[in-house]
Amino acid sequence: MPKSIKLQRVESVLRELIPEAISTLSNDEINNIPVIDVECSRGKYDANVYLDPSFVAPEEEAALIRQLQKASGYLENYCKQAEGWYRCPKFHFKFDHSLEKQNKIDDLFKKIEAELGKK
Repeated sequence: MPKSIKLQRVESVLRELIPEAISTLSNDEINNIPVIDVECSRGKYDANVYLDPSFVAPEEEAALIRQLQKASGYLENYCKQAEGWYRCPKFHFKFDHSLEKQNKIDDLFKKIEAELGKK
């Protein structure tokens, strides 16, 4: 089922506001993490915030997620005040590794193509 226009608008606004809100945090470790995408649930009660893992070491991901979860109340209030909303979705932060997986698959296809070209 396609997303409603209102839901798409909320996601678009959050894609702009969340990085802005993160950049206002005093923690230098997390205030430069890029946000790739935001997906809200149908009722707009929850929002998955996908972060770019290429700027973070894999062993630091869990610690950064915990720090962002601690700051999520501030981030939600920032978004509510910026847009004049009565409530804001609850943020769930995740690192998006789909681009890395896609690159690995592309590399495998290139290897297969090279091996078939040799025969």
